[in-house]
Amino acid sequence: MKIIFATGNENKLREIRQITEGMDIEIVSMRDAGYYTDVEETGKTFEENAYLKASAIAKKCGLPTLADDSGLEIDCLGKEPGIYSSRYMGEDTPYPVKNAELIRRVEGVPDSERTARFVCAICYVRPDGSSETVRATMEGIVAHEPAGENGFGYDPIFYLPDRGCTSAELPPEEKNAISHRGKALRMMKEILEKEPK
Repeated sequence: MKIIFATGNENKLREIRQITEGMDIEIVSMRDAGYYTDVEETGKTFEENAYLKASAIAKKCGLPTLADDSGLEIDCLGKEPGIYSSRYMGEDTPYPVKNAELIRRVEGVPDSERTARFVCAICYVRPDGSSETVRATMEGIVAHEPAGENGFGYDPIFYLPDRGCTSAELPPEEKNAISHRGKALRMMKEILEKEPK
């Protein structure tokens, strides 16, 4: 079974392939499927944006399509950057700059109020247009300084108190076991396993 994963982000694609390993499906990127246009994310929620991406590409390519929308919510900043996580401070702004700015914005805020979460909504759209969406989170706090070389994006500033490290300091297998995307993909995996092959 061939499924398009609607992302141009190689890091996400790698994580998804690791998590779906062993399943009787082939995950291909939208570029591999011949789709080169970014879908405009005009939704107001992670779920709406995931659906917009998956439905546009499933319609164009005629293949079952998965899309995720994910991001970081920081409670003391009114859940910013939220659905604008990848576009925060501009899409071309490097993540070390974004991370430094978020740390600056929560400077002086006690750990008890630096609560944050990674959110991941994954939508699956079949060629007939029917869809299913799942959502998962990973809870933590904003770190006082970036740490770790693993992961990508906001991982170096997302501190996991129960692990005593940031998500960028976790080995990939350990991160996938507890991450928002890992949890959402395992929920989606249950849906995909019931699909006719």
